[in-house]
Amino acid sequence: MSEQHVDIRELNERIAESSAFVDEIRSEVSKVVVGQQYMIDRLLIGLLTDGHVLLEGVPGLAKTLTVSSLAKVINTGFQRIQFTPDLLPADLIGTLIYNQKLSDFTVKKGPVFSNIILADEINRSPAKVQSALLESMQERQVTIGEQTFPLDDPFLVLATQNPVEQEGTYPLPEAQVDRFMMKLHIGYPSEKEELEIMRRMTASGPKAELKPIITTDKIITARSVVREIYMDEKVEQYIIDLIFATRKPVKYNVSSLEPLINFGASPRASINLNLAAKAHAYMQHRGYVTPEDVRSVAMDVLRHRIILSYEAEAEDITTDKVITKLLESIHVP
Repeated sequence: MSEQHVDIRELNERIAESSAFVDEIRSEVSKVVVGQQYMIDRLLIGLLTDGHVLLEGVPGLAKTLTVSSLAKVINTGFQRIQFTPDLLPADLIGTLIYNQKLSDFTVKKGPVFSNIILADEINRSPAKVQSALLESMQERQVTIGEQTFPLDDPFLVLATQNPVEQEGTYPLPEAQVDRFMMKLHIGYPSEKEELEIMRRMTASGPKAELKPIITTDKIITARSVVREIYMDEKVEQYIIDLIFATRKPVKYNVSSLEPLINFGASPRASINLNLAAKAHAYMQHRGYVTPEDVRSVAMDVLRHRIILSYEAEAEDITTDKVITKLLESIHVP
């Protein structure tokens, strides 16, 4: 037992040293982005766990600004792709171009060949374009003609979407949404934050310039350190209980949820909840995961993975309400 404590102490020291850059990134991004700490932290979790993130919120909440600022601070490749109804898969992944001189085809790579991809308003493009992007997210490679090209590392897709009730949108299919590690709901800023935004955006003088804090090599190293973070068996079991309660609510004494859930969370959910909790601990400069780490990220990891019944929709019950009920009901170790 004491040996384990020594290991944890040594791990804590290593994590504290390894994760120091997280605070530097936060303070650098805050030069440009007012508030939105929750969004910045969740994007960092995605970066540290190699997980894609879907951001949902009305236009004008600095989603694009936050993602582009993060890319500048990490000193990495960044591409913003504006999704529109007339976008084609070739506009995204690239295409073959015929060269008359050589009587041959040459490959022209698309904007997906970068490190951080901002898929802006992903739900404004048709299914074939969405699936082209989601395939590259899953396989980390792209096929153009008969050639297959690996994508850069790190490769992170941060997609934004407007709430589906807005006109001219194509909702992402549930199976494809599952490929995103987290789905964030981005809210309006507070009065104090909005006042600061208004002042900054209407002031004269030069805008703040962001400087790179870390390189992609350091991010890749940090990812392997995140996976070393210690998770007790009781915390692992807590994750399994949460996931299985979405599939068999009666067994976990949340029978009121039985008629509300059509399909529970997939096995990807337990993997992603484990990794996100480890990354959350890493960002707190800790070498071990607490149940509170799991609870902090559970909503973001699960909200797009639980498919509700018509009954739930008729009663205006959202997945967030279902997850809140689960977190209140499942025993915390």
